[in-house]
Amino acid sequence: DETRQRVKFTDDRVCKSHLLDCCPHDILAGTRMDLGECTKIHDLALRADYEIASKERDLFFELDAMDHLESFIAECDRRTELAKKRLAETQEEISAEVSAKAEKVHELNEEIGKLLAKAEQLGAEGNVDESQKILMEVEKVRAKKKEAEEEYRNSMPASSFQQQKLRVCEVCSAYLGLHDNDRRLADHFGGKLHLGFIQIREKLDQLRKTVAEKQEKRNQDRLRRREEREREERLSRRSGSRTRDRRRSRSRDRRRRRSRSASRERRKSSRSRSRDRHRRHRSRSRSHSRGHRRASRDRSAKYKFSRERAAREESWECGRSERGSADWRLESSNGKAASRKSEEKEAGEI
Repeated sequence: DETRQRVKFTDDRVCKSHLLDCCPHDILAGTRMDLGECTKIHDLALRADYEIASKERDLFFELDAMDHLESFIAECDRRTELAKKRLAETQEEISAEVSAKAEKVHELNEEIGKLLAKAEQLGAEGNVDESQKILMEVEKVRAKKKEAEEEYRNSMPASSFQQQKLRVCEVCSAYLGLHDNDRRLADHFGGKLHLGFIQIREKLDQLRKTVAEKQEKRNQDRLRRREEREREERLSRRSGSRTRDRRRSRSRDRRRRRSRSASRERRKSSRSRSRDRHRRHRSRSRSHSRGHRRASRDRSAKYKFSRERAAREESWECGRSERGSADWRLESSNGKAASRKSEEKEAGEI
């Protein structure tokens, strides 16, 4: 008990078929095919916990239960085939026509047994009217069975007809007799063993449908998620390409701006260099023109001084010849003083 209190319904030791109320160990308990106690944990509290949890999320325990029931039903079908082979070996061989008539009698017996079992169940539940209607149907089927037995009796010898012809039940693999009475048939088809196998087979069919639906739903969800991921990837690629285009355009714009600024700087530098060259050229031309003007002025002053000196010397020579030596000395001193003043004046102008 302490171990079970620590175990959750999701544990592998818990019987998933028991959680879904379809374990063969529980259904066939107390019958001729009692399987004994299940090797896994059976607990009604765990089943209640599973029922509460299954409403909130899908646990997919149906797949485990389906595998368990499929293996059990496969083993039962194998036993049914073995029983059929043993009957074929022990019973006398009959023709195909006689075998078909015997098969018809077996089918009518099975139908009578099912109807009687259903009528008893309805009577136990209190549906007397429905039970009476089913009993009326049973009478009709009994009449058909009597006719089928007459045909079967007439198609074979009396000694062979008296032998018990057995048949294997396709549901629970039990043996059924051709001459079984209605009570025996009702006990078989209404018995716990036969009804338990019917419940197991119906539960297996239901689980197969449920698993198929859930697998289809899961596949659709996976497909939808994959489509969403692909759509998101496409959008991300588009956004990435857009961002790359923006980055490229921005880089192109930056390169263009840089090239424009560089070209402007080059133009400015070229203009500044041209201005500097022009200014230097103008300054050189101005200095050259000033120097040329100074040189021309110097040359003109020298030429003028030389002419004046020549004129003074000529006048001095003339005056020397006309005047006397005293006058010549006075004029020469005066001329020298004048020439000295003129030279000083010229030097000052320069």
